[in-house]
Amino acid sequence: MKCKAVALFCFLEIALWPSLALADDVETTVWRFGLEEIDGSVQDIYAQEFKRVIEQKSNGRISVDIYAYGTLGESEDLTALTANGTLQLTNASTGILGGLIPEIQVFNIPYLFSADDRVNQQVLSSNHVIYEVIGDALIDNNLRLMTMYLEGEMIWSTNKLIRRPRDFKDFKMRVMNAPLIKQTYTLFGADPVPLPYSQIYGALQNSIIDGQINPLFSIEEMKFYEVTDYLIWAGQQRFTTSVLANQSWYLSLSIEDKELLRDTLAEMSDFIFEHQVALNAAQLKKIKYYKPDMILIHLTQRERNRFKKLAAPVRAAYLKTSGEKGKRLLLALEEALSAKK
Repeated sequence: MKCKAVALFCFLEIALWPSLALADDVETTVWRFGLEEIDGSVQDIYAQEFKRVIEQKSNGRISVDIYAYGTLGESEDLTALTANGTLQLTNASTGILGGLIPEIQVFNIPYLFSADDRVNQQVLSSNHVIYEVIGDALIDNNLRLMTMYLEGEMIWSTNKLIRRPRDFKDFKMRVMNAPLIKQTYTLFGADPVPLPYSQIYGALQNSIIDGQINPLFSIEEMKFYEVTDYLIWAGQQRFTTSVLANQSWYLSLSIEDKELLRDTLAEMSDFIFEHQVALNAAQLKKIKYYKPDMILIHLTQRERNRFKKLAAPVRAAYLKTSGEKGKRLLLALEEALSAKK
C-alpha cells in the first residue's frame, strides 16, 4: 500500500471510532462508500440512491456513510483503502484500475463500445465474462467486483480545434495514468500527460496542458469549460466505473446482507443509466448558458474513422499484456457490443 493510503487508514481508524461505537449503541452497522467524484456527480447520485435503498430495506439496521472526492485522497487511495478494509465499498474507474489488473484495460480500447448506450449499460451490468475474468483478478487484491455502469461519453475539451490526427501535433492532452490510454493518444499524435483529476483545471489555466477528456457532467462540475474553447465529440470512449467491495468484508456478510447488497446493485442499473443521461444533458445546457461562445464539434464518421484506424495497435497491445483471460474478455465484449456499432 502507498504511504499516503496507510496514513489515511490510521487517521480513519481514529476519526471513525466514535461513530462506530455509536453505531453499536443503536445496533446499526456502518457501510463506508468512497467516491471518485464530488457531490452532485453521477457517482454521488448513485451512492445517495444506494444509501436510501439500503437503509430503507434494512429498516435502519444498516447505515451508509458516503465520502465524496477529495475527502480520502485520490482514486488510487480509495482502492487501497477498500483493499485494506477501511472502506467497505468504493467507485473505481477502469482507467485507474488498469494499473492494478491488465484485463480491465479492455474498456480503454478506443471505439470498442456500441453507439447504443443502452446496449453498453446492459453489457456492463450483466455480462458474465466481465465478472468472471475481472472479478477473479480483483479477488487476488482483496477486492470484489460488484457492478459496473456508464457515466457518459468521453468528450475532448480543448483550446484548439481537433478534427484530424495532424491537429494533435505539439498538443498536450491530460489523460488518466493508464498504459492503453497513454498509448492511444500517442498514436493519435498528441503528447499524453498523466495528471490527477484535482490538478486538471490549474494545468489548463496555466497552459501546462492543452486539453483533457471527461464526460460532460465532469467538465461542467469541475469548470473545465472555463479554461478551454472547444467541446469535441469524437466517439472514442465511454467513461465506465465499477463498484468494488472489500472481499473479506463481503465474505463476512450474512446471507441476508449479501442478498440485500446484490439485489440493490442490480436494481440500480436502470436508475443510474437514466440519471447519467439526464445529468449530462443538463450540464451541457449549463455550459452553453455560462459560456455561449463555447464551440461544439461532432466529428463525422469519416473523421472518427481516421482516429479509429490509428488506434488499431491498442487492441494488439491489450492482448499482449492481458494474456488468454484478456483475449477471452475482449472477444466476449466485441460479440456482445457489436449489435449496434
